[in-house]
Amino acid sequence: MPAVEDPGLGKRIAATRRARNKRQADLARDAYLSLGMIRAIEQGKRYPGDTALESIAAALGVDPTRLLAGFTGTETCVHTALPLVSAALAAYDVPLSAPRRGLDELHAAVSDAVNWRLAAQYGRIAQNAAALLDDALALFHASTDKREAARLLVATARSVDAVAYKYGAHDLSARLIDLMRWAVPHAEDRLVSNSVAYVRTEVFFTARAHAAGTRALEAAIDAAPAVSDESTAASRGALHMRAAVIAGRDGDAGAAETHLAEARRLSASTRETAYLGTAFGPASVKIHELSVAVSLGQGYVDRAFAVAREWAPPGDLPAERRSGFWIELARAQVWGGRMEDAFESLKVARSIAPQHTREHPWARETTSTLVRLRRADEESLHHFAGWLGAV
Repeated sequence: MPAVEDPGLGKRIAATRRARNKRQADLARDAYLSLGMIRAIEQGKRYPGDTALESIAAALGVDPTRLLAGFTGTETCVHTALPLVSAALAAYDVPLSAPRRGLDELHAAVSDAVNWRLAAQYGRIAQNAAALLDDALALFHASTDKREAARLLVATARSVDAVAYKYGAHDLSARLIDLMRWAVPHAEDRLVSNSVAYVRTEVFFTARAHAAGTRALEAAIDAAPAVSDESTAASRGALHMRAAVIAGRDGDAGAAETHLAEARRLSASTRETAYLGTAFGPASVKIHELSVAVSLGQGYVDRAFAVAREWAPPGDLPAERRSGFWIELARAQVWGGRMEDAFESLKVARSIAPQHTREHPWARETTSTLVRLRRADEESLHHFAGWLGAV
């Protein structure tokens, strides 16, 4: 719940909605909330939490402070959490305290964090990050059989890393990845090792060490277990998806297409779902086809448009992945001179995952370009750019 409660919040939301000619059903759809919840909020019978308020504000095209003065929300929560996470990491290899949560309780908490990451709910992760990391480390050190505790520690660190990486704390993100790499041998599970190799690619993206990143992923693919079921196919396929994108950023179109083709082949017999926290399946591969085209640069804009011409990510995919598709499509649309379409794509991304869109560097870059060229509806674009911090 927001730190500052205001009984007039529901009325302001309703007034802003009407000013934008939206019905309650439209707002519910665009904010990804239930119609009943929107009605209850506008009537003052229910008070939205930070995430719900940010989703409503994003759907209305305003900053949350326009609806609730003094609102700080996710960004403040994240920046408060990061030093606490850093402190929890300082002595990750030293047992400091007894576990406060048992294995089953920690399983449930980590599962929540994984789901929040896939839904791009970074504020909720941040609120729990330091305590969850402390508890995962304590359980790991106290366990005699460390395999399951190591799996939980990797999943915890990965969820917390999503916050650090998305909010630009790249040094902290690298330390969390080092923690994952330290813990993964104790899991004695090659699929967990593959998931860490997938996440480690963030370090190469940040450093623009694309050739090294491609080689690291190819080494992980070579070491991956043979495909014997959906889980092994998804694990290998996810590595190929990731390798395709980073090879594209390295300008190696041949390697990118080879990895993409292999991911496509593996997805053909795999259900679309999250395997060890990584979404894989035909729709995820389709999204990566667009990602590869955008990674290869402006010369491949027609390929990006071909992917999006008759297809859009289905609603049951994780929000982070869906919003990423629209952000990357907007980048391609700017390259192709389709400025109005680019702005519409960014608004779709925001409606799906406001926190992800607000912190995505390409969303800011694309919006800044639209503002500079004075393209798209100027008033709406100005509000959007202000919300994004792109002005």
